[in-house]
Amino acid sequence: MGPNHKRFEPLALANRAWLALVFVAAALYLFGLGSSYAPTNGDEMVYIHIARMTAESGHWLPLQSELVGTRNTKPPLLIWQAMVAGGWGQTWSLFALRLPSIAYTFATTALLVFFAYRMSDATSRLRTACIAAVLYLLFFSTFRYGRVYLTSAPETFWLALPMWWVLWLRLRNPAQQDANTPATPGALAYTLFGIAMGLGAAYKSFALVAPAAAALWCAVLLSTPWSWRTTLCTTMGTGWSTLIGVGIFALWFVLDPDPASVWQEFVVAENAGKMSSAMGYWQAALSGPYPMWTQLLAYPANGGLLALPVLGFCLLALRHTGQLRRRANLSPALWIVLAWVLVWLVVFTIPNQRSERYVIPAMPAVAIAMALVWDRLPRIWFWLTLLITLPALVMLGRIGWVMGTLEMATRTEVAMTLIAACAGIAGATAGFYRKSWAGNASLVAVLAVYGCFTLMVQPISKDAAGYSPAIEAQMKGQRVAVPNGFTGQYERFHFLLHGAHITPYDAEGRNTGALYPEMLPKERLARLLNEFDAVIWLQEDLNEPPACLPGCTLLAQRWHVKSRHKDSEVTLDNLWQVQDWLFRREWLLTARR
Repeated sequence: MGPNHKRFEPLALANRAWLALVFVAAALYLFGLGSSYAPTNGDEMVYIHIARMTAESGHWLPLQSELVGTRNTKPPLLIWQAMVAGGWGQTWSLFALRLPSIAYTFATTALLVFFAYRMSDATSRLRTACIAAVLYLLFFSTFRYGRVYLTSAPETFWLALPMWWVLWLRLRNPAQQDANTPATPGALAYTLFGIAMGLGAAYKSFALVAPAAAALWCAVLLSTPWSWRTTLCTTMGTGWSTLIGVGIFALWFVLDPDPASVWQEFVVAENAGKMSSAMGYWQAALSGPYPMWTQLLAYPANGGLLALPVLGFCLLALRHTGQLRRRANLSPALWIVLAWVLVWLVVFTIPNQRSERYVIPAMPAVAIAMALVWDRLPRIWFWLTLLITLPALVMLGRIGWVMGTLEMATRTEVAMTLIAACAGIAGATAGFYRKSWAGNASLVAVLAVYGCFTLMVQPISKDAAGYSPAIEAQMKGQRVAVPNGFTGQYERFHFLLHGAHITPYDAEGRNTGALYPEMLPKERLARLLNEFDAVIWLQEDLNEPPACLPGCTLLAQRWHVKSRHKDSEVTLDNLWQVQDWLFRREWLLTARR
C-alpha cells in the first residue's frame, strides 16, 4: 500500500452498539408480525373484513361489507393494498396483509436517519441518526400503527415527502443557508408534492391534505428570507399541491359506482361529524369528551413508554422559545422541523373530535428533534421511564413463567422470554448505576418490554396453537358460530378456520345483533349447537369442562388471552396469579347428531 493510502478504521464499539440496537428494533417489527396478539387498533379486523369481502367480489369497487355503516369509512387505497398483498384471497394471512406497513415504516425510518445524520454535528452523526431511528421505532404510535394492517405508515410516508424535499433543499448545500435567495421548490416539485398528498389522503382522509399543505407552506417560508415574491410563489405552489391532492382523492367519487354512499358514509358521517357537536364548539372544546388541552399531550401520548422523555423534550423546547424571537438563532432545517411539529398539532386541535393518532405523521420530526438534543434532556425523565419499565418487565416475565407451568409454552420459549426480561432489567439497572447511561438505558428497557411481550405471546400465536389442518378441513363449508367481543372481531376466525361460514353470536357496538344474549350460558350454548354446525365457546373457568358435555362433541380447544376484564376481576391480591384472570379456554364444539 502506498504511503497516502487511508487505512480502513473499524467503527468504535459505541457506534457498533448503536447500530445493533437499530437492527434489533427493526427485527422486532418483523418478529411476530402475523400474531393476532400484535398491538393494533381495535378496528383492524373491520377493515380486513371489508378487504376480504371486496376481494371475494372480484371487483376493485364498490367496497363490500356485512357490517352496517362501515363499507365506506376508509378510502379504497387501504383496502386495495390488502387485496393485492393477500393475492385477492389466495395468500390471506395477517403476515401478508401487514407486510406493506412494514415497508412504509422502514422507508420513513431510512429517510429520517438520513436527515438526522445530515443535521447533526460531524462528531456524532452516526450516533444521532441511530438515536432518531430507535426513538421512532420505539414510539408506541409507530409500534402499534406502523406494523399492522390498520396503519398510519402509508400516510406518514407520503405526507412527509414534501417536508423531506424542502429539508433536502436546505441541507444539500450548507453555504446556501446564508444566501439571500436560497432554493425554493419549483412547479414540478409542487406537482409532485400534490401527488404525494393525494396518495397519503387516499389511505386515510382528504382532511389530511390541510395539515400537510399548511406545514409545507410554513416550512418553506420560515426557512427562507422573507420577500413578497417568495411568499406569493409559495402560496400559489402550495395551493396547486392542495388542488392536486384533493383531486386525486376525489377520483374515488368518479370511479365508485355508488358515489352517494361514499358521500354519506365517508364525508358526512366519518369526517364532517368530527367537526360538529351538540354541546356547541367552545363548550365541547373546554369540557367535552375531547377537550383541547388533551391534544397538547398528543406527542407524549404517542410516545407510549417514552412519553416522559417526549414530555421532557416538549418542556425543554418551551423553555427555549426565547430563541425564536430572532430567526437567525435557528437554522433553516430546524425551522422546517419546528413547522412540521407545530402545524400538525394546531390543525388537529381544531376539530371537536381530537386524538393523538391524528398527529402521527409528524412523529418522524419529533424523533429527529429529540435525537438532536438527546444529551440535553433532563435525566429525571429517563429515570422515571426506567421506574415504569422495571415492573412491566417483571410482570411480563411472570406471565411467561405461568404460561410454562400451564404448558402453553415450551421450556425454550419460556427461557427466551425470561432472558429478554432479565436483559431489560439489567439495562434499566445500569441506567441508575451511571447517570450518563440513563437515556440510552431507557431505550434498551423499552425495547426489552416490546421484545418480551412479543416473545411471551409467540407460543399462542404460532400455527400449532391454532386449529389443526384436519379440523380446518372438517369445518370447511360448515356454519360456525363464534364469539365477537367487539365490532368486527369475529373476522379473526377466518384466519383460523379457512373456508368456514362464520357467524358472530356476541355483539358489541353498532353493527351486528347478538344471538340469544338473554339466555343463561348453558341454555344459550345448547341453542347455538342446535342451530349451527359448530360453535366456538369461551370457557370462563379453566378447570371446568364445557357445560354441554357429554351431550356434545369436543372437536378441539386452544388457549385464549382475555383482554377485557370486569370490575374487581384483577386486584392487588390476585395480580401475581395471572392464571386466574388472564387465560381462558376456547372450545370448538358440535352437537351429537
